[in-house]
Amino acid sequence: MPTDHSYPPLPEPLVVGVYDNHTHLDPPPSTGSGSGENEEREVLGYLEQLDRASSVGVRGVVQVGGDIESSIWSAEQAAREPRMLAAVAIHPNEAPRYDAAGELDDALAVIAELATRPRVRAIGETGLDFFRTPEEGRAAQFRSFEAHIDIAKKNGLALQIHDRDAHDDVIETLLRVGAPERTVFHCYSGDGAMARICADNGWYMSFAGTVTFKNAENLRDALEVAPRQLLLVETDAPFLTPTPLRGRPNAPYLLPYTLRFMASHLGTDVSMLAAQITSNTELVYGTWDSEPVIAE
Repeated sequence: MPTDHSYPPLPEPLVVGVYDNHTHLDPPPSTGSGSGENEEREVLGYLEQLDRASSVGVRGVVQVGGDIESSIWSAEQAAREPRMLAAVAIHPNEAPRYDAAGELDDALAVIAELATRPRVRAIGETGLDFFRTPEEGRAAQFRSFEAHIDIAKKNGLALQIHDRDAHDDVIETLLRVGAPERTVFHCYSGDGAMARICADNGWYMSFAGTVTFKNAENLRDALEVAPRQLLLVETDAPFLTPTPLRGRPNAPYLLPYTLRFMASHLGTDVSMLAAQITSNTELVYGTWDSEPVIAE
């Protein structure tokens, strides 16, 4: 697949706006995903990213942290920027690193403090990742995941789950310790059978650009199964750029590509789906229209 480090042009604006409920606008290198992928890419400031998003009908974003630095940045910028809410967490691939340094408990204490800030509306991304983390790091992932679940429940916040090659263990953990009232599978990666489990438990499924990929039949099967009232949409920018733009950097303003693909696959009107997803997103995270906490 060819790689072009420049950002694509603006898509046709949406008539009914939606929210990007999972994105990473913190300055590169990205620290939450375990990848330096965007270190070589063209860089746009987060305000320019938000301006582009606004111009095509993306009403706001949830800016997601994955370690202490990016979580603090997310909370601080959301306090200033009315188009941004924050999610804070120690990413499951970061948990073993903090644990090996004897710093995981201190890191979790920072997340617990950030969770009390008014425009921090979710704990995430947290969960389990058995793709990048070897067996010896998984105990730290489980401990971190359960601690994040507890922080979300104590603060009445949504939970954003990162689940990679760990479906059964993520579901078992949620059922065993009790999932928060609003639980979101970010970048949903399961199949139709897992979507039925999520639906039975009232867990939200957030679809990213991966649903547009040619080999992602499992995601399209899940999309068909998922109740409309449990659907969300995201970019996971700067990663997972949707078809037909794969190989170029992703950004919140490209969300219309994924939304339009979802609507087409479901055989529904784009604006009707956008309205449903907007309502779902506000039920999960609250509204974006409260005044920023810190004046410019």
